[in-house]
Amino acid sequence: MNREWKVLVIMMALTVPSTLTLAGWQESTANYHRTNSENSTATGISEQKAIIIAQQHFKGRVLAINQIGHTYRIKILSDQGAVQTILINARDGSVIVAP
Repeated sequence: MNREWKVLVIMMALTVPSTLTLAGWQESTANYHRTNSENSTATGISEQKAIIIAQQHFKGRVLAINQIGHTYRIKILSDQGAVQTILINARDGSVIVAP
């Protein structure tokens, strides 16, 4: 294999993972905007209310909150360093999964 081909293969090997990551990020962003536009606070609870409900079940600092469909997914870090994921129904605020 000549030098140009080796360089080309190396460049492709370095480019493909970042391209796939970018594609995944774009899809996640599109899903975020789509789910947030489909689920306005008028038809359910707000992110802030979901956080309050989650923190009633597991004390700690909120690391992330995502809304997928009609479910809030909240990650909380405890003072002891444990991370818990709590699922809250975005329509009525009921707890789907808690520790």
